[in-house]
Amino acid sequence: MTQLTLPGFEATPQLPAHRLFLAIKPDVETAGRIARLIDQLRPVVGFKGKALRTERLHVTLHHLGDFVHLPPDDIVTRVRAAADSLALPAFDATFNQVVSFHGRRDHRPFVLLGDEGVAGLTAFQAALGEALQHAAVPAPRGAFKPHITLLYDRGGFAPKAIEPITWTVREFVLIHSWLGKTRYDELARWPLKG
Repeated sequence: MTQLTLPGFEATPQLPAHRLFLAIKPDVETAGRIARLIDQLRPVVGFKGKALRTERLHVTLHHLGDFVHLPPDDIVTRVRAAADSLALPAFDATFNQVVSFHGRRDHRPFVLLGDEGVAGLTAFQAALGEALQHAAVPAPRGAFKPHITLLYDRGGFAPKAIEPITWTVREFVLIHSWLGKTRYDELARWPLKG
């Protein structure tokens, strides 16, 4: 028996340190275009926050959980099985506006959104969700709003149209994020067909 298990000594809950999620990432050329867009928008909208590094730009497809310790191997194995079961074609994704999402006033996410240009992405996310469900992976179901976070900053503004940013999505990835450390480990990649 330790002091933490004695009556009157409640254990302090540990905060999650790890996150597991499936995502798509823009190719290197597209990530560079997004970085240039942020620089172009700075004087227009007054961005002061630091842009996310291009290698961290992504669209989260499914959040698979936050964990105090490393993500459990059994979940990773089931995610791999679900992803391996898919045989879907590549598709185009187009983002054509920048908006600020709600959040803390001093730490709001500024993101890229698309309208009909993300229809293929939405269909892919739904198919992946079905595969995860079939593999008994606990992935939250709900509304999917495809977006790419650019940076976090103060303030906010109404949606602004931008020159569309399009790329062909040819793969998706399983990412282990070390929360609060700006570290992403790619655990696996799966190509899309065609």
